[in-house]
Amino acid sequence: MDIKNDEDVSMQPAAQIKPKATAQDACKRSDYISWDEYFMGVAHLSGMRSKDPNTQVGACIVSPANKILSMGYNGFPCGCSDDAFPWAREGEMLDTKYAYVTHSELNAILNYRGGSLEGTKLYVSLFPCNECAKAIIQAGIRTVVYDSDKYNGTPSNVASKRMFEAAGIACVPYHHTGRTIEIAL
Repeated sequence: MDIKNDEDVSMQPAAQIKPKATAQDACKRSDYISWDEYFMGVAHLSGMRSKDPNTQVGACIVSPANKILSMGYNGFPCGCSDDAFPWAREGEMLDTKYAYVTHSELNAILNYRGGSLEGTKLYVSLFPCNECAKAIIQAGIRTVVYDSDKYNGTPSNVASKRMFEAAGIACVPYHHTGRTIEIAL
């Protein structure tokens, strides 16, 4: 059957019916978020799961193909009650959170169950400490994109940067775009 009138589509098979394009359809959206915004946003959102009353840190590990592989936040290991261990920042070591909390970067590495993390990128809301730097290097992560570097110059921070440089890990500060996104939950 030969249809001469473009407006008469009632006799055409469904697969051949094409809606008319409008001026709005001619261009893709231009206000979508960038990969960096997306992954750093996921890291910050993950950090919001932390029950730490002082510092909430999140991490997101991404493949070279921009696929999220794992996420983590700072908190106690599985099976260790958030109510049974201390959240204090000062005092004897065993009376503070520091002896018990697992950092977001290490949690993200340990949460990954898919094999190797070789060649991946880590987005993290706070520059990694020296202990996390060791795990990042050993896991094969090649790039660290960090938001805050509030402990810059401390011994742990200096040690992290020295190890990252020696291992050839790229450390890239996240560049804020000034965009605000609100999510209703």
